[in-house]
Amino acid sequence: MEIIRQISVWDVIDIIFVAIIFYRLLLIMKGTKATQMLMGLGLLLVASLLSGRFELHTVNWIIQSLWAQIVILLIVLFQPEIRRTLAQMGEARFLPAFTPAEELKSLDEIVKASVALSNRRIGALIVIERDTSLKDFVEMGTLLDAKVSKEILLTIFHPTSPIHDGAVVIRGNRIVAAGCFLPIALSSEVSKTLGTRHRAGIGLTEETDAIAIIVSEETGEVSVSITGKLESPVDMGTLRDILTELFTTAKKKSPPRMQRIQENK
Repeated sequence: MEIIRQISVWDVIDIIFVAIIFYRLLLIMKGTKATQMLMGLGLLLVASLLSGRFELHTVNWIIQSLWAQIVILLIVLFQPEIRRTLAQMGEARFLPAFTPAEELKSLDEIVKASVALSNRRIGALIVIERDTSLKDFVEMGTLLDAKVSKEILLTIFHPTSPIHDGAVVIRGNRIVAAGCFLPIALSSEVSKTLGTRHRAGIGLTEETDAIAIIVSEETGEVSVSITGKLESPVDMGTLRDILTELFTTAKKKSPPRMQRIQENK
């Protein structure tokens, strides 16, 4: 009872604040390789306690030496997760609100363009910005300010276009840039059969909350990447459902299709 009396309101606020931070970190790491790494660190902690308890001096010395470098180890192991978290915290902003009609029209144009590119087997990489700003990637491309339309997207990705070999970045209902270069996913978990375009889409979505739509010029298949996960192939209806659930203002209470796909994997 004495301990309870010593707890102030600020102590409670402090505990709640720390709990929220840990909860958000766990949500970010959910479904990533960071989860397995944390389990490994937990086993390392248990081994440290047991080696001290049973006087396993050599094992204890090795583990204690490793703990001295734990901060650097965590930074190296969790580099993608840390980079993504800092990007979301530093670049988070409020996008201008669009009416459901405007949103649906832009998304429908993206879907129709993706299907048309797929039918013609024209390679494409379409990136849709969400909360995390993509201005660093936009600045490396050719700046545009065009309303999203199927015709413009087909023109940009036509093999004769000087800016077809790169990504198109869409913000709201505007095409802001084309010919943008994106970070390449180098993880061994990414299939070796995937080309540069798919790796670029995965690499960007590992670092940001953007959505990447990739059209393969070899097979014509349409793929969608979100949070570093690739769903392939997707048909016209599935693509429209994914984008509608993620971007329309009247979002459903159930988790988006892509989230459900990730949870089932």
